Amino acid sequence: MKRFAVSFLGHFPQLSSYHHHLGSPPNCSPMFLNRFLSQIPLCSSSTDTRPFPDYSPKKPTIRDSEFAHQITSTIKLRRFEPLPRILKPYESKFQSNHLIWVLMKIKNDYGLVLDFFEWACLRRDPTLEVRSIVVQIAVASKDLKMARWLILDFWRKPNLDVSLSFTHFVEQLLYTYKDWGSDPNVFDVFFQVLVEVEMLDEAMKFFDKILNYGVVISVDSWNLYLSRLPDNLHGCWKAMKVFIELPQVGVCWNTASYNILIHLFCQLGKIKDAHLLLLQMEFRGCIPDVVSYSTIINGYCHIGELQKVLRLIREMQIKQLNPNPCTYNSIIHLLCKMGKVVEAERILREMINEGIYPDFVVFSTLIDGLCKRGNLSAAYMLFHEMQRWRIMPDLLTYTSLICGFCQIGNMIEADKIFHEMCGRGLEPDEVTCTALIDGYCKVGKMKDAFLLHNQMVQVGLVPNVVTYTALADGLCKSGELDTANELLHEMCGKGLQLNIITYNAMVNGLCKAGNIVEATKLMEDMEVVGLNPDTFTYTTLMDAYCKAGDMSKAQELLQRMLDRGLQPTIVTFNVLMNGFCMSGMLEESESLLKWMLDKSITPNVITYNSLMKQYCIRNNMCATTAVYRDMCAQGVLPDSNTYNILIKGHSKARNMKEAWFLHKEMVGKGFSLTPSSYNAMIKGYLKRKKFLEASELFDEMRRQGLIVDKEIYDLFLDIKL
Repeated sequence: MKRFAVSFLGHFPQLSSYHHHLGSPPNCSPMFLNRFLSQIPLCSSSTDTRPFPDYSPKKPTIRDSEFAHQITSTIKLRRFEPLPRILKPYESKFQSNHLIWVLMKIKNDYGLVLDFFEWACLRRDPTLEVRSIVVQIAVASKDLKMARWLILDFWRKPNLDVSLSFTHFVEQLLYTYKDWGSDPNVFDVFFQVLVEVEMLDEAMKFFDKILNYGVVISVDSWNLYLSRLPDNLHGCWKAMKVFIELPQVGVCWNTASYNILIHLFCQLGKIKDAHLLLLQMEFRGCIPDVVSYSTIINGYCHIGELQKVLRLIREMQIKQLNPNPCTYNSIIHLLCKMGKVVEAERILREMINEGIYPDFVVFSTLIDGLCKRGNLSAAYMLFHEMQRWRIMPDLLTYTSLICGFCQIGNMIEADKIFHEMCGRGLEPDEVTCTALIDGYCKVGKMKDAFLLHNQMVQVGLVPNVVTYTALADGLCKSGELDTANELLHEMCGKGLQLNIITYNAMVNGLCKAGNIVEATKLMEDMEVVGLNPDTFTYTTLMDAYCKAGDMSKAQELLQRMLDRGLQPTIVTFNVLMNGFCMSGMLEESESLLKWMLDKSITPNVITYNSLMKQYCIRNNMCATTAVYRDMCAQGVLPDSNTYNILIKGHSKARNMKEAWFLHKEMVGKGFSLTPSSYNAMIKGYLKRKKFLEASELFDEMRRQGLIVDKEIYDLFLDIKL
């Protein structure tokens, strides 16, 4: 191969110093990839070859010749009898050379060759010459499986000097080729075995050697070689080098070859380079198939490039290539990751309609996505559908459902699924148990949480930092700060390090207990141990100061947070907005809202509700209405709380037409009035002497089992009197 590569490498100097023994490859930049693709030559071949050597075994003496003849005659005449029995008289005098001389006489009888070789191997290990002869005969007889086994059996021998053995084996293979088989497939088989046993450098040396005899390894064998290269930059560089050099000596790459290289690029995260290679395939005479597209689609899905995925899908449709399960799974996984679970489920239905049966991965991915979005009813339905397809859920599927139900605090369903999982013989792991513990802690069932923690330990599962953080958070929310502190000391004693989430749980617990001083001190301790407080830490403390009415401290924390380069979230702004409103600082609230909009941070409904509530308390319904209109103009939809705030405000101001209209609108959207809103509306109608409307609302309220204020009862009694 070297002599063919020299002229080419002169045009591509970077490659000449990396021939076979590669050093550190250069960075595979897009410019480099373009140059690489342009350098792949069309297939050519060479006529400068040498002949295979003649086979000249040791000549037998007259006695040896007679002995070999006797063995040959015996095994031919008595071929249906067991060889160990009929060859018993010859065992004591049998030597390796006798094996070769007998094989020369029976080489056209493949079955007899194998039987005799097996008998000989039981007496002594065959020489490489003998092994090579039988390999040649096996390939010539189209028994490639046996040839492969004979070669593989040799490389499995213990304590081999690989370098020396490789040299000797190749020499014997070339030496025996001409007279014992002359089938070039023998070199493909030998090359493939070298690749399978991870002797990639030896495989390349072997190719160089046989190239001198005009033999070119098949593209299928080279595809195996490419597929075994490591998924790193060095492997990528080696694959590219092989791609450039081999067409010069007659190797014509096919679609499978390009697919392997595309897969390698995608594994390295070089998706655009893989896409570029796809575009080059047709120019090189290779038509991309569904695997080509699916590999690149999967790559783009991993980096979240949905638009490029959709363009590739359209391109597949134009070329009448039907997506395979891998394509669908990649798209479903991306859509779930992006929170587009409705679209992901639509893809699943399309997949089924196309006659492609979803596999375990597709169902599990979608179930996990639905659970993370809180759509547990759809996830549960899909869970049952999965089983109707006779696809059994595994630990990951059950854990996704358990996590989902724990997140919404439905511990009855979470427990039910957990016990169903255990009943099917699936053993929970640390993730499953931690999810349940976190769920118990969120609903205040600390006894159940610690019981499960103890069971974990008993069965050999090791609670991790997430487990302890969940327990500490639960204890803090229950006001058991001392117990939480003891638990964290136990955690540290086990070699686990507190992380930012653990500290935040403790800060949150201290703030909820009203101990802002200790919470602030704990935040300072975080920095001592090398953990930087994050946005959640600052927001938690700001909330505590806002609720305590100390807005100056809350603003100080906001400034410190901004100075450290941390970006406030919508929750941070809502905490401050609520604080300003509770403190009656409406000007500051308006300034905060303006600042949010200037920074392109879209306020949410909670932000606007805080501001509207304060204006309603001040009976400033003009300002309230202005805020509401501004909210709708920003594309923020009102929620149940919005309507209740507005209805109470208008009722208090006796704007009953507005209150009635808002009531009708909210009911149409599926929202309900709170008892306080009913009371406010009834009172407003009564003040306006709209007794019929007040009476209708009063009856509606009672039908719903809501508690009516004593003041309302008294007003109705006064009316009747």
